[in-house]
Amino acid sequence: MFAIVDGNNFYASCERVFQPALRNVPIVVLSNNDGCIVARSNEAKALGFPMGEAIFKLNELVEKNNIAVFSSNYALYGDMSCRVMSILHGFVQDMEVYSIDKKNVISWF
Repeated sequence: MFAIVDGNNFYASCERVFQPALRNVPIVVLSNNDGCIVARSNEAKALGFPMGEAIFKLNELVEKNNIAVFSSNYALYGDMSCRVMSILHGFVQDMEVYSIDKKNVISWF
């Protein structure tokens, strides 16, 4: 049996772990140089924030909708990913990590 585990809106969700006041707040996370959107919460998606769009093009929409904007924090996301992998490893022996937010879980039942 095979499974793919994908952390939905993983970077935005990681930001919420330590800032619970951000629950239900639209969030976008920017690329390394803060140029483009690389992650969006469901609320930001519903407002029409496109993946990969340059943030400067959306400044008016950000202010109008009180969007929480974050620079990428790969140390945080990597740590949270390791925590998720540790939990998954408690259920299965074989895992292949595809990226910070995706794990391919291989198990035989």
